[in-house]
Amino acid sequence: MLIPVAIGAPGVPELLLILLLVLVIFGAGKLPSVFRSLGEGLKSFREGQQGISDIDSPDQSTKSLSSDAIQDAEEVKNRVS
Repeated sequence: MLIPVAIGAPGVPELLLILLLVLVIFGAGKLPSVFRSLGEGLKSFREGQQGISDIDSPDQSTKSLSSDAIQDAEEVKNRVS
């Protein structure tokens, strides 16, 4: 019988094991470039999230664009029916 175990945050031994595996896979020479790429990806992700929050609060031009899109969709619907 399997006993369910709650998985928590990794501890120090687990993090050291992960770091060791990354070091073995990529090698010491490529390690800085790997982490640099990871950092750039995280930065890009955060900037993308900021862009999404800007979309969540549309300005007036976006609202009028939305109403135009709704009117266009209604015209297409009427043509199909």
